[in-house]
Amino acid sequence: MNNVNSLVKPPTMKTGENEERRVGIEIEFSGLKLQEATDVLLSYLEKNCDTCEQSEKGRYEHVISGDSAGDWIIEFDYDYLKKIGREAEHNDWRDSAEKGLAWIAESVVPIEIVSPPLPLNRLSEIETLINDFRKAGAKGSSDSIAYAFGMQLNPELPNLEADTISAHIKSFLCLYDWLLMKIAPDISRRISNYIDPFPKAYLELVLKKDYWPSREQLMDDYLQHNPTRNRALDMLPLFRHIDEERVLNTVNDNLIKARPTFHYRLPGSEIHRPNWGLFSVWNDWVRVEQLADNRELLNKVSEQYLSEINKLFSGFNDDWQHYIANKIIPELTHGDSETL
Repeated sequence: MNNVNSLVKPPTMKTGENEERRVGIEIEFSGLKLQEATDVLLSYLEKNCDTCEQSEKGRYEHVISGDSAGDWIIEFDYDYLKKIGREAEHNDWRDSAEKGLAWIAESVVPIEIVSPPLPLNRLSEIETLINDFRKAGAKGSSDSIAYAFGMQLNPELPNLEADTISAHIKSFLCLYDWLLMKIAPDISRRISNYIDPFPKAYLELVLKKDYWPSREQLMDDYLQHNPTRNRALDMLPLFRHIDEERVLNTVNDNLIKARPTFHYRLPGSEIHRPNWGLFSVWNDWVRVEQLADNRELLNKVSEQYLSEINKLFSGFNDDWQHYIANKIIPELTHGDSETL
C-alpha cells in the first residue's frame, strides 16, 4: 500500500523519442510580498543547483536561472502591472499611481510560480517547495472569498498522434464531473470563468464511439466549440504548437503559449492547507491518462456517459460521479504500486 501522499506513475513515462516526459507546474498564492516569495524559491533552488541567479524582467517579474531544467519565473499574475513594471519612465505622479496599484494588487492578485518543464523523476521535489512556501505564510484560494487561485499542470504528451490526443480529451470529458466532485473548488473559483466546462454539443460530438478524427479535424472541431482559453483542460497551447496559424485564425490571444503539453487548469491552490500538495493534483490527472490508455474501457465509459449527459446537464443528478468513483476509478488504480 502506497503512502497516500505519494505520486503515482502515469501509464507512459517516456515520449515517442524515448525521452523522459516532463511536466510544467504553475502555483498561485497570496500572503507574501514578491521578494519574500522570491527568496523562498531561491533558497529552495540553491539546494538543487550549483549557481542560482536572480534577475528581473521587470519590477514585478523575477527569474531564477541555474536549474538544469530551465528558468523558474515568479511574478504577479497581473499583465497590466507587469507591463508598467517593465517601463523605465519615472515621475512622481506615475510612481505614486504604480505604488497604489501594486498595493491593491497585493491583496487580490496572486503571486505565481512557473516552473520549467521538469522531468517526471523530479516531481516529488515540488512537495518540498510547497511546504517551504506554506511555512513562510503562503495562502491559497479558500483562505479568502476574494481569491480564485489555481494550481495548473502542463504534462508533456507521450506523442502527438491524433488518436492519443483524442483519447485524452475523451477521458477528461468522462472524468470531469468526478474530478469536480473530488477537487470541490471553492466558490470564488467556481464562479470565475477560468475552469468553464466543455459545452454539451462538444461532448456529444467527441464521445461518439466512431469519433477518432485526423489531427486537423480534431483541432477544427475543438476551435469551433471552444474558441477560448477558459476551459478546465485547455488544448490551445498544444494545438498552437502543432499548427499555430490554424489556432490564431480563430483565437487571436497572445497569452496562448505554444507547447507540446496539455494545460490542466481545474484544481485550485490550497497551499496553506497541511494536507494539500502536488500529489492532490497529479494523482487525479493520472486517472485521466490511465483511462485514455485503456481503449476498451474508454469506449465503454464514453458510451455510458453519452446516455447520462442530459441528466447531468439538468444539475440534479450525481449518479455519474458516484459511478466513476465506485466502479471506474478502482479499475484504474491497480497499477498504483509504482510511484515516482
